[in-house]
Parts: sequence; C-alpha cells; structure tokens
Amino acid sequence: MAADVDLEVAHVLSMDVIGYSKLLINDQTEVLAQLNQVVRATAHLQKAEAEGKLIRLATGDGMPLIFFNNAEAPVKCAMEISQALQSYPSIQLRMGVHPSLPDQIRLAM
Repeated sequence: MAADVDLEVAHVLSMDVIGYSKLLINDQTEVLAQLNQVVRATAHLQKAEAEGKLIRLATGDGMPLIFFNNAEAPVKCAMEISQALQSYPSIQLRMGVHPSLPDQIRLAM
C-alpha cells in the first residue's frame, strides 16, 4: 500500500544579462539596479512573495526566481519583465523557465 505523497514542484525563472561582463563596472551596477527595479515591480513576483511562495537568488549578472505557487507564475512574470524592459533598450536579457524539485534547489544553494 503506497503512502500518499504530496510532491512539491518549484518553477524556476532564470535570467541573465547578455554582454554583462563586457560592461564597465559602473554600467554593470546600473544595469543590475534597473533590472532589480523592473523585476520587483512585477505583479506575479509581488503576489508570490506576499504568499511566501518565492525565493530570489542573486547570481551576479542575473537572478533565478523560484516560484512555489504554480507553473504559470514564472511564465507570466517573464512576460511582465519582457514588456517592462522595452523601456530599457540597453538591457538585453536571456530568460528561461523550467520545473525543479525543491530538494535539487536546496542542494544547489
């Protein structure tokens, strides 16, 4: 008889700035400040954060956002970020979304 197992899946939105290492240090700082401002303003990030269903990690030239609320949240957040970055043409961002088991995330941290 198998026990009921509630498997939690995390949905990771990974982002990194294209050409970041080629920027001057002052420009790197400005780009990251602008990116953080854009990301923090997204409704889906704010909702997940308010629910305690989000982990943000700093990785230098980007950031993974780990959502625990649903699979749509990181995709919609990426769409919000992409739309907001139209006002920042100097920021070229690469994004990807994939599912992961929380244990794998904790090992990577």
